[in-house]
Amino acid sequence: MDAERLVAIGRRALAECRVAFDVVVEAWQAQALAQAIGGRLAVSGPQELRGEARGLSEASGRAGILADPAALRSGGPRAAQLTEVANPWRALDALGTLLGEVGIALVGVACATDEEGLYWQCIEAIDAADESSDHVRAMLHRLALCERDRERRRDRDREWAAGAALGGGSAARRPDPAEPTASPP
Repeated sequence: MDAERLVAIGRRALAECRVAFDVVVEAWQAQALAQAIGGRLAVSGPQELRGEARGLSEASGRAGILADPAALRSGGPRAAQLTEVANPWRALDALGTLLGEVGIALVGVACATDEEGLYWQCIEAIDAADESSDHVRAMLHRLALCERDRERRRDRDREWAAGAALGGGSAARRPDPAEPTASPP
């Protein structure tokens, strides 16, 4: 199943939570999904995301250790159904939204509980969701920068092609300061 669909399922499940335990289970599910998406992108995602994707996978994996054993009995991780991350941008954007919603739901549970163990479990899960969100935001930022660079190269190449067509093929290409040159300027 595609990452975006799994995130949508997770968001719907979180919205339907009626008790604290269910929120904690969905927080664990979201971290398992973040770990799976990070792992998939680290192996077969865009090259520019692989390092940060490994960080997401590792951070989310550490968060999974915090899972209550009862949560594990809830049917296991939905993330096991992940087959692809077809569109990294949309998948990461959706995952970031899910992690934010998980954090908000956990704050609500932490504020409403009188049980110290549940409170601290929520605090740790909030920290984990925040760390995972940081990795997601970094990857989205990196994707945006790469897209901007691709657009600049396309625009430069179009300008060069237009100049070559008008000048009969003798138009010189302006050097790009970001491109390595064979000889010093």
